[in-house]
Amino acid sequence: MKKYLYYFLLLGFCSCSTTKPIVERPITFNEERKVLTLEYLQNRYGLQQDSPEIDPKMIVLHWTVIPTFEKSFEAFDSATLPNWRPDIKNVSGLNVSSQFMVDRDGTIYQLLPETTMARHVIGLNHCAIGIENVGGTKELPLTKAQLKSNIWLVEYLKDKYEIDYLIGHYEYTLFENHPLWLEQDEGYRTQKTDPGPEFMNKVRKAVKHLNFKEVPTNTSNEIN
Repeated sequence: MKKYLYYFLLLGFCSCSTTKPIVERPITFNEERKVLTLEYLQNRYGLQQDSPEIDPKMIVLHWTVIPTFEKSFEAFDSATLPNWRPDIKNVSGLNVSSQFMVDRDGTIYQLLPETTMARHVIGLNHCAIGIENVGGTKELPLTKAQLKSNIWLVEYLKDKYEIDYLIGHYEYTLFENHPLWLEQDEGYRTQKTDPGPEFMNKVRKAVKHLNFKEVPTNTSNEIN
């Protein structure tokens, strides 16, 4: 009897540990944001589309640096960038965002549908699902709860889509010269450090069984 009780307890523990709620907390996606997203796809990537949908091939992990979920959400919620000047040509007013955000306690929030484009990574937004993590400063390093939620979410998304790559935001320029890289402006780059090599290494180690493709190298940007 004890043997069967142990079995059922173990089964119950495993099933609970493999499920995690995703809280719906959509940011504003009105007609203005839709138009700006379609313009971004066309102007930056040469993609003329009727809808702002993406075919996910990549997951990109980030940190917000902002210390709370509410303040991070507030930063993404507006359709347009703060202080955007529409009179400046070739500069998109589309606000930054991501499909997911993970709070410091590990709560996963979904801000946009997984296949709706978010502006979170230069050159690759047309094929990338973004996961933002609240915090990321020296005073507020990413938490163990966030690490666990990122691992779970990566596995969840890989199971749903034919995703080839898992990268940290700081690695995005390694995809220049790769077929997925569509940014048309050679001068449009920003330096990124998120979410840090230590965090990425822990996530990669945990999802090694998913067999993501290797990130292109610095020297040759080889296609893998």
